[in-house]
Amino acid sequence: MPKQPNVLQRFWKSLGPGLITGAADDDPSGIATYSIAGAQLGTSLLWTAFLTWPLMAAVQMMCARIGMVSGYGLAKALRQKFSAPVAAAASIALLFANIFNIGADLSGMADAAEMLTGLNSHYYVIIFAIGISAATIWLRYISIANTLKWLALFLFAYVVTAFLVHADWFQVVRDSVIPKIPNGKQGWATVVAIFGTTISPYLFFWQASQEVEEEKSIGRLTTISRRGATPLEINTRRLDVGVGTFVSNLVMFFIIVTTALTLHRAGITQIESSRQAAEALQPLAGRGCFLLYTAGVIGVGLLAIPTLSGSAAYALAETFGWQQGLDERLEKARAFYAVVLLSTAAGIAFDFMNVNPIRILYWSGIINGILAPFLLVGILIVSRDPIIMHSQPSSKLSQITVMVTAIIMFGAGFALFIL
Repeated sequence: MPKQPNVLQRFWKSLGPGLITGAADDDPSGIATYSIAGAQLGTSLLWTAFLTWPLMAAVQMMCARIGMVSGYGLAKALRQKFSAPVAAAASIALLFANIFNIGADLSGMADAAEMLTGLNSHYYVIIFAIGISAATIWLRYISIANTLKWLALFLFAYVVTAFLVHADWFQVVRDSVIPKIPNGKQGWATVVAIFGTTISPYLFFWQASQEVEEEKSIGRLTTISRRGATPLEINTRRLDVGVGTFVSNLVMFFIIVTTALTLHRAGITQIESSRQAAEALQPLAGRGCFLLYTAGVIGVGLLAIPTLSGSAAYALAETFGWQQGLDERLEKARAFYAVVLLSTAAGIAFDFMNVNPIRILYWSGIINGILAPFLLVGILIVSRDPIIMHSQPSSKLSQITVMVTAIIMFGAGFALFIL
């Protein structure tokens, strides 16, 4: 009789797209945004970490449910519910936002590598872009992700550092549970960036598409065979998404804490380089802080960029009926891989525009924060459709939570523009 897996083994086996999506969420854009929040405003925005976890979990689970129940990705669901032009507009908007994000992530990775080695960042941008593109085409993404997600553990250096810098934990807890409304345009821009880099449009499309890929991997190759989901499958994914989003927001919380208690406390309120951002880890690693920061940024960047280019490719493929899938051969999905390659190539251009890498990472969060609530409205409407969802719509609680998420993000964007 074969040995039954223990509780820990069953738990680990249940983790899949949700955990990988959570790891990809803490991309270089996220690290830069959270570092800027802590340096600029101290611990005053820590409450956002407690707010974004349930909101992000509800959004990602709704997207996962759409993929699991409908049998196809989010872009096709939007096309079914609305029209091809609406789906095309959403996919193209996602493509441009992702190109900006890819460029920002490549620049951030290259800037960190230059800080460590002294070699010009332009070379690193090209090396990273070519390496990521080649791996995306010729290797299975799940193999890449299962390897690279371990590099995200470097980000837990922020957790350790937070306990080494003699924090006023009463102040930390107070700022975590009592929201402080930002004053002025800069504060609201940071809130929008935090929401945008945590609840990001590319993750919506990626989550739904990866549910389809998961089902293909177990032999459900037709849309009909993928329709519907058992309560066990939904609950397993709910656990997966919950863990992934918790880890993502835990890292966010401690990046803000650490930068607030190191950089902000030292009077460094404007981060202009990777070197300044890395110095937040100095209490833990001394001169090794630069190595820790670089390893973390490059690791999550290598994980996130295929997610960014892949989500845009999935969205356009579902909209226009192309053959799709990161596990498909190049010759069978030429248009799909063309989007992956061209969006990465377009991202390279950002590093040659002499834009400050930290600032462009920050602005990519703001762009995503403005785009996301519009997509959330469409996702909410799709999740309620009895035909697309095959009589398995999202729960009332999920619908209310996602509606609240959209309202909050619309409100933050509105505050940014009127102040």
